[in-house]
Parts: sequence; C-alpha cells; structure tokens
Amino acid sequence: MELAHSLLLNEEALAQITEAKRPVFIFEWLRFLDKVLVAANKTDVKEKQKKLVEQLTGLISSSPGPPTRKLLAKNLAALYSIGDTFTVFQTLDKCNDIIKSKDDTAAYLPTKLAAVACVGAFYEKMGRMLGSSFPETVNNLLKSLKSAESQGRSEILMSLQKVLNGLGGAAASCHRDIYKNARSLLTDRSMAVRCAVAKCLLELQNEAVFMWTAELENVATLCFKALENSNYGVRVAVSKLLGTVMATALIPKQATVMRQNVKRATLEEVLELMATGFLRGGSGFLKSGGEMLKVGGSVNREVRVGVTQAYVVFVTTLGGQWLERNFATFLSHVLDLVSHPRATQTHVEAVYSRRCVSFILRATVGSLLGEKAQIAAAKDICQAIGKQMKAVEAVVNDANSENKSGAADVAASQHVMVCALQELGSLVQSLNATASPLIQEPSIGLLETVTSVLLHPSMAARLAAAWCLRCVAVALPFQLTPFLDRCAERLNNLKTSPEAVSGYSFAMAALLGGVHQCPLGIPHAKGKMVVSIAEDLLRTAAQNSRLSLQRTQAGWLLLGALMTLGPSVVRYHLPKMLLLWRNVFPRSLKELEAEKARGDSFTWQVTLEGRAGALCAMRSFVAHCPELLTEDVIRKLMTPIECAMTMMSHIPSVIKAHGAHLKASAAMVRLRLYDILALLPPKTYEGSFNALLRELVAEFTLTDNSANTTTSLLRSLCHYDDSVLLGSWLQETDHKSIEDQLQPNSASGSGALEHDPSSIYLRIPAGEAVPGPLPLGVSVIDASVALFGVVFPHVSYKHRLQMLDHFAECVKQAKGVRQQAVQLNIFTAVLSALKGLAENKSTLGPEEVRKSALTLVMGALDNPNPILRCAAGEALGRMAQVVGEASFIARMAQYSFDKLKSARDVVSRTGHSLALGCLHRYVGGIGSGQHLKTSVSILLALAQDGTSPEVQTWSLHSLALIVDSSGPMYRGYVEPTLSLVLTLLLTVPPSHTEVHQCLGRCLGAIITTVGPELQGNGATISTIRSSCLVGCAITQDHSDSLVQAAAISCLQQLHMFAPRHVNLSSLVPSLCVHLCSSHLLLRRAAVACLRQLAQREAAEVCEYAMSLAKNAGDKENSVININPFAPGAGSRRDAHSRHQGVNITETGLEGVLFGMLDRETDRKLCSDIHDTLGHMLSSLAVENLSHWLMLCKDVLAASSDMSTAAPLGGGKDEESEKKDEMDDDTMFTTLGEEDKSKPSVAPRWATRVFAADCLCRVIMLCENANKAHFDLALARSARLKNPKNDFLVLHLSDLIRMAFMAATDHSNQLRMAGLQALEDIIKKFASVPEPEFPGHVILEQYQANVGAALRPAFSQDTPSDITAKACQVCSAWIGSGVVSDLNDLRRVHNLLVSSLDKVQAGKGSSSQLYRESATTMEKLAVLKAWAEVYIVAMKIKKEAETKPKRVLKSTEEDEDDFGTVDELPPDSLITLVQPELPALSRLWLAALKDYALLTLPAEFATQLPPDGGAFYTPETIDTARLHYRNSWAPILHAVALWLNSTGFSASESTEETAAAMPNSQKRATSIMLNQTPGTPPTTKSLPEINKDRMHLILGVSIQFLCSPRPEEPVEHVTSCLQALHTLLDSPCARIHIAEDQLLGVELLSVLHRLLLTWDPPSVQLLVTGVVQQIVRAAQDYLQEKRNTLNEDDTEEKENPVALGEGGESGGLVPGKSLVFAAMELLMFILVRHMPHLSSKVSDSPSHIAAKSHLSEESARLVAATVTILSDLPSLCSPAGCMTILPTILFLITRVLKETAVKSADNQVPPPVSAALQGIKTIVTLPTVKTDETQKQWTGLIRSTLASILEYSQPEASKPILDEVSILTAIALFLWSASNEIIGVQSLQNGCMNRFKSALNSCDPWVQAKCYQLLLSVFQHTNRALSTPYIHSLAPIMVEKLKAVERSRPNNNLELLAVQEGIKVLETLVALGEEQNIRWCKGIFKEVSGTK
Repeated sequence: MELAHSLLLNEEALAQITEAKRPVFIFEWLRFLDKVLVAANKTDVKEKQKKLVEQLTGLISSSPGPPTRKLLAKNLAALYSIGDTFTVFQTLDKCNDIIKSKDDTAAYLPTKLAAVACVGAFYEKMGRMLGSSFPETVNNLLKSLKSAESQGRSEILMSLQKVLNGLGGAAASCHRDIYKNARSLLTDRSMAVRCAVAKCLLELQNEAVFMWTAELENVATLCFKALENSNYGVRVAVSKLLGTVMATALIPKQATVMRQNVKRATLEEVLELMATGFLRGGSGFLKSGGEMLKVGGSVNREVRVGVTQAYVVFVTTLGGQWLERNFATFLSHVLDLVSHPRATQTHVEAVYSRRCVSFILRATVGSLLGEKAQIAAAKDICQAIGKQMKAVEAVVNDANSENKSGAADVAASQHVMVCALQELGSLVQSLNATASPLIQEPSIGLLETVTSVLLHPSMAARLAAAWCLRCVAVALPFQLTPFLDRCAERLNNLKTSPEAVSGYSFAMAALLGGVHQCPLGIPHAKGKMVVSIAEDLLRTAAQNSRLSLQRTQAGWLLLGALMTLGPSVVRYHLPKMLLLWRNVFPRSLKELEAEKARGDSFTWQVTLEGRAGALCAMRSFVAHCPELLTEDVIRKLMTPIECAMTMMSHIPSVIKAHGAHLKASAAMVRLRLYDILALLPPKTYEGSFNALLRELVAEFTLTDNSANTTTSLLRSLCHYDDSVLLGSWLQETDHKSIEDQLQPNSASGSGALEHDPSSIYLRIPAGEAVPGPLPLGVSVIDASVALFGVVFPHVSYKHRLQMLDHFAECVKQAKGVRQQAVQLNIFTAVLSALKGLAENKSTLGPEEVRKSALTLVMGALDNPNPILRCAAGEALGRMAQVVGEASFIARMAQYSFDKLKSARDVVSRTGHSLALGCLHRYVGGIGSGQHLKTSVSILLALAQDGTSPEVQTWSLHSLALIVDSSGPMYRGYVEPTLSLVLTLLLTVPPSHTEVHQCLGRCLGAIITTVGPELQGNGATISTIRSSCLVGCAITQDHSDSLVQAAAISCLQQLHMFAPRHVNLSSLVPSLCVHLCSSHLLLRRAAVACLRQLAQREAAEVCEYAMSLAKNAGDKENSVININPFAPGAGSRRDAHSRHQGVNITETGLEGVLFGMLDRETDRKLCSDIHDTLGHMLSSLAVENLSHWLMLCKDVLAASSDMSTAAPLGGGKDEESEKKDEMDDDTMFTTLGEEDKSKPSVAPRWATRVFAADCLCRVIMLCENANKAHFDLALARSARLKNPKNDFLVLHLSDLIRMAFMAATDHSNQLRMAGLQALEDIIKKFASVPEPEFPGHVILEQYQANVGAALRPAFSQDTPSDITAKACQVCSAWIGSGVVSDLNDLRRVHNLLVSSLDKVQAGKGSSSQLYRESATTMEKLAVLKAWAEVYIVAMKIKKEAETKPKRVLKSTEEDEDDFGTVDELPPDSLITLVQPELPALSRLWLAALKDYALLTLPAEFATQLPPDGGAFYTPETIDTARLHYRNSWAPILHAVALWLNSTGFSASESTEETAAAMPNSQKRATSIMLNQTPGTPPTTKSLPEINKDRMHLILGVSIQFLCSPRPEEPVEHVTSCLQALHTLLDSPCARIHIAEDQLLGVELLSVLHRLLLTWDPPSVQLLVTGVVQQIVRAAQDYLQEKRNTLNEDDTEEKENPVALGEGGESGGLVPGKSLVFAAMELLMFILVRHMPHLSSKVSDSPSHIAAKSHLSEESARLVAATVTILSDLPSLCSPAGCMTILPTILFLITRVLKETAVKSADNQVPPPVSAALQGIKTIVTLPTVKTDETQKQWTGLIRSTLASILEYSQPEASKPILDEVSILTAIALFLWSASNEIIGVQSLQNGCMNRFKSALNSCDPWVQAKCYQLLLSVFQHTNRALSTPYIHSLAPIMVEKLKAVERSRPNNNLELLAVQEGIKVLETLVALGEEQNIRWCKGIFKEVSGTK
C-alpha cells in the first residue's frame, strides 16, 4: 500500500500486482492524492499536472467502481482548481462524448457513470468559470437521463444537482428543462432515483422561483405521489423537498424576490395544500369529489407519514421565532387535521392520525422553542382545549334536539382533545418545575381546563386528560396531593354521573401511578382514602344499573393504582384486598355452574368487567409488591385465579346465549388472567396446566378468532442485530413514533390509552413519552405468547410433542393471508418457549419432540415472508442452544449446506444462509468449530452473487454473525473475507444500502477478531490493517447514514486496538459534522466514538474540533446543523440559515455538546454526551479553567433570563429586615444581554443541572491538582510568573455567582445542584486568607450572596429535600468561621431558628403535601444542622479557653473604636446557640431514641411503639430509616457535648417537653419516656434518667461501631468516637462505665472490630483516645475503692485485699476482662504500625523485612498506645500484674528499641518519651510489692533492664541507636527500683559499661546528657546503690574534663557538655568525704586554668 502513496500513480507497482488487487491500489492512490493536493505546493502540482490529468482521465474509462469514481471526480476537479485550467474544456468534452456514447452494455456502464460524476464535480468546484459550456452539458445529461437505467438515472440527477449548485442563479435558462425532465422521475420505481430527484429539485428551488409560485400546487401533488409506496429514505428526502418549498413560498428569499416580481403565498394557502396531502393522499385534486369517494377513500398511510415529516421540515425551516409568532394559527390548523372525518375513518386510522399530529407538535414545539416560548405555547393549547370543551358541552346539553352533526363533532373532538392534552402533558413534563407559572397564573386556568375534560363523553379524551394531570403532578410534585384531594371530592359529589365516575377515577389512578416519580411521595393517609372510595364504588355498583359498569371499572382501577404505591402502603390494606378478590369470584364449582343459568347480557357484562378489574388489581399487586408475596398470600390469591381459569371454559356458552358484544369483556378477562399468571411462579398453578395450555394455544393459533390478528412480539424476540434484514432499524430514528404505522406487523404503532385504561397508572416503558397499549385483540395474543414461554419449560414432554404437532397441523389447515398470520403467531410462541427453556437451563426433550420442532422450523426457512425466515433462523439457533448436542447441530448444519448447494431461488438461499449464522451465534465458536470452514466458504460464494442484493445482504449478515461468534478461531479466514469485503465495497452500487451496511458489520467483526494484533508491524498484519482502513474510508464516504454509522464503529474498534494508526485529524472533524446529522443512529455512533476518544485523548479531540471552526472558509463542511430535522446547510444559505446551523464557535466541541443536550431526547445519546463531557472535563478543565467555567456560566446564566418573574426569595417575610438588604437576591439575576450570538434555544433546565454538576466536578478536580487553586497569595504570585497560569481561587466570584444562580432558580433539581455547589465552595474556600487584609478570609465579601441564596430555600412552600439541603449549607456556612459580622451571622442563624420553630410546632399548611418521611427528613436535617453548629461552637469555646487572654484596651479607647466589630468574640457562636439548647437537647435525645429503635433487627419489629416515634410514623419506617442514618452521628456528638457541659445535671421535666411539642409528638414523647399515654407521668430520679441517657448513647454507638457499612462516610465514624470521648470526660459517665465492667469490655471489643475494617490513622487516634478514657475511668473507680478499703482497714494493715483484675490467682478471663480486651486492641494497633513486634507477622512470607521510619501520625499512635499499656497494671491485683507485665514490658522495651533512633536535631520522638514514662510508671507501681509476688517482680524488672542493656550493644546493620534514650531508661531503673533488685553484679557492670561508652562518645550532646543522668544517679538517696557507680565512673569523668585543656570547646554543645560535667563534680565534692576534697581541688585548679 505504501507504494500507492505518491503524487503520480506508480504504474510499475500497479502492473506487478494481481488483477484482483488493482482496484484497491488505485483507490488507495486516489485517497492519498485527495489529501495531498490540498496541501501540496502549487508549482509542484503544475509541473506534473499534464501527466496527472492523463492518468486520471485514463481511469475514467477503466470502468471504476462507485467509490472510486466519486474520488476520481473529486480529484480531477481539485486538480483543475489548484493548477491551470487550460485543458479543463478538453476533459469536459471527453466526458460529454462518453456520456453521449450509444454503447448500452453493462460493461461500459461504469465508464459512463464515471464521466457523469466528473462533469458534476467540475461544475460544483468551478461553477461559473465553465459558464459558457453549461447549456450543452445540461442538455447532454438530460438526453441520456431518458434512456438510462436506474443507476445511471440517479448518478445523472446527482450531477445535475452539483451543476445547479455550482452555477447558482447563472443557470436560470435551464431551470425549466431540468424541472420538466426530473419531475416525472419522482415516481420512479427505483427508490434511489426518487431520492436523487428530490435532492436535485431541492437544489433547484433555491433559484427557480416558478417552483414555489406558479408550480407550487403541482410540486405538492408530485411530492404526494412520490410518497406512495415509498421507503424511509424517500420519505425523508421528499418531505424535505416539500417542507422547504412550502416554507420558501411563504417567506421567499430576499435576493430572488428583488430580481422578479413575486406573488407570495399566504399561510392559509400553504397549510391548505399540505393538509390535502395529509387527508387525501396522492390521488389529490385531479379527480372531482364524487369520484374520490367512489375510489374508496382510505388515505395512503405512507403519504400521511411523509406529509407529517414535511410539516416538521416546514416549521423548522421557518425557525423558532416564526413558530412563536404564528403558533396559535398553526396549532388550530394541525388540530383541525385530526378532527377531519377523512383522518378518522376507522378507529385505527384515527389513532394513526393522532400519532402524526402529536409528532408534528412534539418535533416543533418540543425542540424549536425555548422555555418561555413553550410556556406561551402551553397557554395557547389550553385555550384550544377550553374552546373545544365548550363546544362539546353545548352539544351534550343540547341532546334533545336530535343534533346528528353535533354527535359527529363530539366524536371528532375526542381526537383533538387527545392530541392537545398529550402535547400539553409532554410540554409541562419537559419544563418540569419551570412550568410553575402555568399553574400559578389564574388567568391561564390550566387545571380547570384539563379537569373539565375529565367529563368529556369520550373515554379517550378522559384518559388523555388524566394523563395530562399526571404529567403536571410529576413536574410539580407539590400539586400531587391537592389534585388527589380535589378528584376525590369531585368523585364523591358527582357520584351519579357516569362520565364523572369514570373521568375522576382515571385521574386519581393516573396520579397514584405518578407517585413513584416524585421522591417526596404523598401522605400515607391518601392510601386509606383511595381504598374507602374504591370500596364505596364497588359496593354501590349494583344499586344503579346506569352506573354499575362505570363504578365497577372505577373501583378496581383505583385499587390497581393503589398497588403501585408499593408494600409500605399496601401492607395495611392487604387483608381487605384479599377478601374483596375472593368475593368477586364464585366460591365453588357448584356456584359457577349455577351462575351460567342466571343473568342477562348486561349483568354478564358488568360481572366480566368486574372480574377483569379484580384480576388487573391482583396483577398490579404481584408486580409492585413482590415483598408481600408470602406463600400464604399466594395461596389465597390462587383461589380466585383458579376460579377464573375454570370460568374461561364456560364463557363461550355465555357469549352464545347473550350475544357477541360480550366478546371484548371476555377477552379482557383472559388478558388479565394471562398477565397475572406470567408474573407468578408456574409451580403455583401446575394443576391447571392442561386447561390453560388449551386456552393459550387456541388464542394464538386464532382458533376461535376470525380476524387474522398477529402478535407484536416477534420483532422483540428476534435478535436486535437482525434488524438490517427486517428493516426494524426504523425504530431507531427520530421518526420512530410515526414510522411504526408502516410496519408490516398488525397494529404496530397503533397504541393508545383507551385500549387499556390500566396502563394509565403503570410505569411507562423506557423511551416512550405516553403509554400506548396495543388494541385488545393484539394484547391478548401477546399475553398468551408470553405466558406460553413461561409455562412451556414446566410442561411434560408428552404435552410438548402434542402441541408442536398441533402447530404443524394448524399451519397446514390455514390458507393464504391467514396462514401467514397463524405461522407468525406460532413462531413467536415457539421462540418464546425456546427462550424460556434457555433461561431455565432445561432441555427441549427426547428425539421425537426435537424432530417435530425441527420440521416446524425447517418448513419456514423458505417462507416468502422475510420476517418468518428470520424467526425460523432464530428458532433454529435457539434450538441448537437448548439441545446442545454436537450430532444434532451437525445434522442441522448439514441440512442447510445441502440446501444451499442445490437451491437457486432467492428465498431458500437467504433463509438457509441465516440459519448457518444463527447456529454459530447460539452455539458459539467452540460448539460449531468443525462446520466453520464449510459455512465460510458457502457464505463467501453467496456474497458474490451480484444478481441479487437480497442474497448478498443475508449471506454477509450471517458471515458477520459467524465472525463475531467464532472469535480467534476465525483468524485463518480473515484475509479471504477481508479481500471479498473490499471488492464488494468497491463494486456494489451505493443504492443497495443494506449490502453496504452488512459489509460494514463484517468489517467491524473482523477488526474485533484480529484485535490487539492490529498494533503489530509484521507484513501480514500491516496488510490487514491497511485493508481495514481502506474499508473504513469507503464506508465513511457512503451517502447512507447507517453505512456511515457502521464505519464510525469500525474506526472506534480500530482506535481501541491500534490507536496510533487511526488518524484523528480527519476523524474528529467528520464526527463533529455528524453530530448534526438528521439520523439518530449516526448521531449516536458519532457521540459514542467521541466518548471513547475523549477518554484517552481529550486534548487532541478538542484541538481538531477547533480546527474545523478555523477552516470555516468552506461553508459546506463548517455549518453544523443544529436540528435533526433541518434541511442540509446547502439548501438555504442566506438570512434563514441562522437557525439551521451553528459553526463550532470559540466554545469548541464542548459548546456543541452542551447545545445538543438541549435538543436530544434519546436516553443513550444523552448519557454518552454526559460521559464525553465528563472525560473532557477531567482531563482538560484544570489546565483550561476559565474556558470551562465560562461554558458552565453561559449555560447557567440562561436561568436568569427566565426569572423575569420576581426572584424566588420574594420579600414579604423580610419586611422586618433593613430595606437595603433586599437587593441581595436581585444582585445576580440580571446579566448583560450584550451577547447576541446565543444559540436559538436557551439551555433547558436539565442541561443547566448538568452544568452545575460540572461546576462541582471542576472544584473537585482542582482540589487534587495544585494547592494554589485554594490559596490566593500563591495563585497571584504564580500568575505573575506566568500570565497563562490559571487558578480556581481567582474565579471565586464567578463560582459564587453560578452557585447563586442555580440555587435561586425555578427548577428544584437545579436548586439542589446549586446548593450542593455552594456547600462545596464554602467547604473548600472557608479557610483561604485574604492577603490584602490579614486576619480576614476571602469568602467574607460574599456573605450577603450566600445569605440571599439560602433564604428562598426556607420559604413555606419549598419542598423538604431542598430545605434539608439548605440546612446543611447553613451549618457549613456558620461552622466555617467565615462570617465575621454578628449581624450577618444572625441572618443565616435566623433561618435555622425559624426552621427549628417549625420542627417544634409541626409544619402547618405544607406538612401534608408529601409523604410523612419528607417531614422526617426536613426535621432531622434541621436538628443535624443545629448539632453541627453546636459542635463547632463548643470547639471554638474550648480553644478560646485554652488560649491566653488578650489584654483588653482601656475603656476610653473602646468607646470610639468601632473597628472591633469585625472580630467575633470567641463565645459569640455559643451565645447564639445557648437560648435554643433546652429545646434542642430534648429533640436531639428524642431523635436518638427513634434511631435506636429503628436500628433494631427485624425480629424485634414487634417492640417498636405502635404509633411511631418523635419524628417518624410507623407507615413510613423504611424511608425514615435512611434519613435517620444520614443525621444521627452529629446529633450523637452534640448530645454528648451537651451532657458533658451540663455535667448530666439537666433533668428532663415531662411538662416542659409536653409544652414544647405538638400533639402528635406528645403521644410519641410519652412513649419515648416509657409511659403509656394517658397515665400520669412518673417522674424518674435524675440518676435513673442519666442511666437511660448513657445506655442510649452507648447503645447507639456500639450498635453502629459493630459494623459500619463500608459506604458509610468516615465522618460518621469520627463523630461517633468523638462523642464517646466527650462523654467519658464527665465523671458521671466514667462511674457508669466503670461500675459495669462488661460495658467497657464490650466497647473495647467493638473498637477492636472497627480497627480491623477502618484504616485511616485519624480513626485509630480517636480509638486510642476512647480506650484511654475507659482505662482512666476504671483506674479512678478502683482507686476510689482502694481508698475506702484503706480507710476501713487501718487496723489490719498487713493484708490488703487483692483488689483489681486477676484477684488472688492472677488469671484474666477473655471476654470479661477489661485489661485483656484493652491489650488485645493495643497490640493490634502496635503491630499495624510496627509489624516486626509480632513474630507471627514478621515470620510470614508476605512480610517485608525493611523497617520504615514511622510517619508522624504513626508515631503519635504508638506513643498513645504505649501510654495506655503502662496504665493497665494499675487495674490489676498483684497477681494479675504478674500475668500481664511480661507482655507489657516486652512491648515497651521493643518499642523503645525500635523508635529510639538518633535524629539530626536530637529531638526525642513521642514513642520514646512515652516508653520512658511507661517504664517509670511500672517500676514505681505501689501495689505489687506483696510477699507472694516479690520474687517474680524482681525477676521481671531484672530481665527488663537486661534486655535494655542488650539492645544497646551497637550492631553494624541497625540504624544508630539514640544512646541518650537508652541511658535515660537505665537511669530510670536506677532511680526507681530498689538496690536489692538491680544491685546484682552483672546488671551493675552492664549499666556502668553503657555510661562509660556514653562518656567516651564523640557526640557532645550525648556527653552532656550522660553527665545530667549521672548527676541524678550519684545523688540517689540509697548510698548502697550510688557508691559503686561513683567509684567506677568518677575517674573517667575527671579524665574527660582534664582533656578539655588540650581541646577547647568549639561550639555551644561542647561547652554545655563541659558545664554539665563540672556540675557533677561539684555534687561529688559535696558528697565526698574529707580526703576526696583536696584531690578534687587540684583537678579544679587545672580545669579552671584551662578556661
């Protein structure tokens, strides 16, 4: 391939390669040339131009394939436009001669087509330069157009389009000719030609005025005709033409209008023309009306769908502003369409027309209008609904006048209502909370209007109104409860109107169904209300026959809807429900029999509807409350269900007796029965299988059904990848909702609410806007097929065989269309069954069952219907999977091989090739390996069959399946497959798009198979790789969007395996252009690819995207179409193109992606865009801060355009505040409007929420990047060094402004995100100092803004979740210490005070809008916020107490010095909290009590108080638990602080408590205080109350610390430990924990467990703190006991009782011993930080011996542990001491040895000082010296000293020991232990040697310290101990001091050593006897002489 990369074609290389590879070589050269010509030097090109032209024109006649001719033409044109243009006319003539040629053979065709392509390219590139020759060229092309075949026709039309494009207005003379010749081809039988004509005419209408004036009607009629029998591609192209022409006719372009005097069309005329197409189809106005009716008036569906798309193009072309101005007119026109009798001839047609009108409205209103305009549109829709409803009411009230036309009007109005209400619902739902003005403005009257439709005579309209209400309630959850109440009230008042009963029950059901979308829910009592209404309706149904049907339906509908509220509500009503269900059905068979004889047709109808309703409610119960389905409940449910099954067999006789109109009700019963059975485990109804299967099989084989109804499930049961064969990729377009109507399947796309009212409360399937249940006939068959799949795996083999044989028989019996229908249903059922078998891992059965199944399936492989062939292939594959035997697979494969070798017809070749693919797909590479070679060779042969594109498509698709499933086993076939794929890509005509799509799939599969090998550099791999790249290039250039999408995913795979070889500089710009494709799948592919690229190379991606913006000179490529429906940028390039395309501007690709978020509705696409932006943000935001912050800011600023209404925090409640504070809120709401280049639609709320999340992510990313981001001084200095540096702290005002904008928006989600951002900003920036004002922080200047952002969140009507979040921000703000002004602090503090009042008062008005747990959440959030503030306040107070007081200024100065306001006195925060403390402490304790109860395990559920706790109700326990879990920890800490500060002296008087709480809480409180309500309170004594409190706090802590869940925030753990620590500070608590030793032991073991799972050192430090507190408590308690004993026992002093652990024996019991528990825990910490302490750890192979230096935190931890260890012996009796001391002493000495390492600055590390202190504590223990233990004690102390001496022997390998510490330890022993113990000779010598070596040390510091220690030893009171040392060491000292004479001290340290030595001498002198004195004096003289 490299040889192809030269400017001239390398003809030698070309000659040497094989014939087959030449086309690829030439294509590769052309690709290279295409890139190089643009970049090459002009002179080089001119030199070689002649030769190049020769080579290129030579290629024209070498019959090039489609991609080659396209590139060839492009290169020739480029060559002439860069080089000289002398010979261009020669080349043009040459091409014209080829076109004129009379040679019509197939071999000559490629040459002709290449010439045509070249002509087109010349004119497009050079346009008017070739002006003079164009008439001849055009005539030439038009002449050959007449005789050409379809490929030629489409190529000529494309060339004509390019000629027109290049010449613009200059070609006016040819316009009419082109129009005349082209228009007849609009109805060509080839779809590709129709598309080409449409595109050509679209180009023509730019300049040809006659098309949209005189010829306008004809153009419209032509378009309608072209839409008949069209495919999707044609519909898109023709609707684009029609819509654009109509738009131009209405608003022509300036230039053309000025040239000619044009009569403009009016809007009415244009719309009238469009409507004819919608209503009459293609056979328009040519026939008179009468004839029209004779023809049989069904409108052609394809025409209607095409015109629908044209309407959207029409509006999109005119733009959003036009739509805004003309919306009312447009709306009434569109709604008139659907009220026209021609649009609604049958029910299904009416549903289809409604779908079309809804599509028009959604695609225009939904995407072109911004939020403000959408609100205006919603008002218009409201008025339209009101107007219609008035007309209907007039007709209904005027019923007596026999008004026939009126009745028709009412019938028509229902469809108008449905469309209008659905659009209104969708609008409100997409606006979400932004829609609140619609509800709040009484002038609009949205609610009144919508609820009035609930009384419409037609059920469809009532359901639509109910649905619309549900949308409103989901968007504005605060309306949900009022709506429900209003509907309930109306339902009660209008009980006698059938419409009202039906309409209001629909509305209530819809609202209940919407509750799951509202996180705050509805009050629990509403459930009771619904049940009582439903019961009432069911009870009174029989009283009035006029109402019985409606009441029955309504009652059951409500109960079904109630079930969606989930188990927490349903649990309370279950017994009643079970009873109701039982009573609907007869109790016994006898009653069933008796029933048949009774009743007339009406009572039977009511009965059947009632039973269907009951079954529907049961189904809803089983689906939504699986937790309540115990075996017992299932048993009770089975009684009515079994009865229903029995009843099914009786129904046919009932229908016979009472008429066929009962059939629908009976079908409804069956549908409900199948539905519920499919949800229950099949084991529960095994007994009824036979009867059930009979029913099911009869159902889908259409036994009793004369209609040929087919199931809609087949497509979903076939594999998604097979869509290319079925055309079901149509579902993946923007036009899915209308294109569905055209599917061959019955009823697809005809879903409507009225087919099944119960769907109004069910969850909507993902991706759909409105639930659309299919018509009853189809739904029943669907349900039976689904249930068949569930039951089949549980049926005996005998029955399976019977059924399969019966299926074959059914197929045989049926004929024609019916046979197809029966076969489709049977296949769907069989597939469903096989799928069920695979999921259950069961087998198909013995040989005869398989045989029967195989016969059935094989018979369908050559069925002419492609969907059946597809299903048969799928079934075959699934069968192989389920049977799983090699022989069976071999048999099936062989059968298909034989068939394919012999068959010649298309049908069996396609069917059997798919069978091979499916076999491989379901058996996998291993199972089908032996057939691989044969399969591949057969399919490769089939794929070359150029005569039938269909065979090529199916065989290539199967090949792709085989490549995918074989994996590495396919490696041997990669080369032949690839070369075939390339050959086909270069030769198959582009109009066979399916073949190209399958080629793309094959290419992708091959790339995946070769995988990472693609990175290699071997010759074969290079060839494979370049072949793949060529393949990708060809598919990328194809005109079909789906082929391009396949190319993108191939490149994406390539990039994954061989990133270096994918050229991003060309890929990224092409992806950016695709982002605006009109094809959803292409946009999806482009975004998915960008997402992968951004993960690795975000910077490059953004850079290349920006390069697209810079090269915007080339208009075509740079204009990015914003709207999926907009016509291409080329179509109108003037005033109107402003709303069609947006260039990539300075905001880059990120800006485009943010813009897409506003327009795209596809879930997958949006989530990919979010991910892409996320990856870009992570890798680029920190480097490029201002850019990303600007992006977020621009998006968020859109919200401030919305708030033209007063900002949310409106000022009624602030009257009291100073007026000048009022403008806090308005400060940011008006942003400059200077920016005119905004996209057409301001960012919608969801995008703004995403931008706010991005803001939080940016802050987080900066946190991990550079300290300077959060330090103003650092940032400024870095900025000075390099102005490019950018830091977050420099953008603080922007951050605050963005958070403010978000937090005060209309949208609740955005407010949440804004508050979150605000909290992040406060936490991160609270401590950043302001360099210019020392002592101040940078956030101080934003106090007003923070206050203003928080205030609206505390208003009365704010939802609880926002208030809860705001409380958290408040506590973060108050606790951050930023606020320096008491007034400012008070403002935020007042917000918390007001919410605390709410907590105490119970919320008034708004309390019952949401579920009770919402109130719980809010109250707990308030208490948590107060707790956090209190904790901070106490911390500040404590710090202030420990600091030295500042000197106060004298009073005179103080009076005129106002500067001190800034400085908050340290106790100001606590003074703010103090007044609330009495109330707070009670509430905190109550909350903790609740939490303690809620954390009890499930088995104690019965012990919970029956009517809830202080803050939760029993019904919402499950949701409440979560809120408690979030807030208990700070509350616990606060309670501990409060108890500690009051010293447990505050008692809880019940009267106070009662006064402070509302009634509901009085009840709860009395429970809380363990009283039965109503009995007089028994006042407890203070100690008892305190004991309860202690138990509460310890209980909560222990319960939590036992097993904190890993996702628990670490703050909870630390809060809990701090609370324990604080608690144990107070004497009362200490006594409590020491009295009950088991409590302490328990706590210690829980702490030990905690350490095992939680690593952070902060946690470990806190744990040691708590352990120390526990040990101290025990010490104090024991001391107290000893003291009292000593006072009592003064007489018998000799034998003190063995107090303490260990008693007389010295044994410690694990689990009961506090000391043991403490040692276990401390040992764990020590080993964690110093693993070599434990022989187990250090000997284990995983342990690495290298000793690391302890970190500072570890050192502190080890020190703390050692300190506690040394305290433990004091808790033991003498015998106990002897048990633990060996371990403790061993640990302490080891720690001493490990940590006493010499440091440069002679600092003593904390563990060393702790160890020394510990030794001292132990050696001086007073209690151990009893007679029994004396000997043991002596031994212990001696060996400890010995081991210390031994450690201090210097070893070469160890780090240098700190001698000072060791000496200190020795000295400690010498001071503290008696001479008897350590006066032993060997120890004495050891000690002396240590001192000697220290005296001789070369380090003066060691000498100095040694002298100090010796001093203390020499001074020891026990002379016997000190004398030996004096004798041994004094002489050495004297020698040392004498030596000073010779070497003077050089520095302070040495001087210090000498001085210390002299002090020792002085002491010695004082001690010494007379004779020593003289001797000493001599030395003195010498020494002082030297000084």
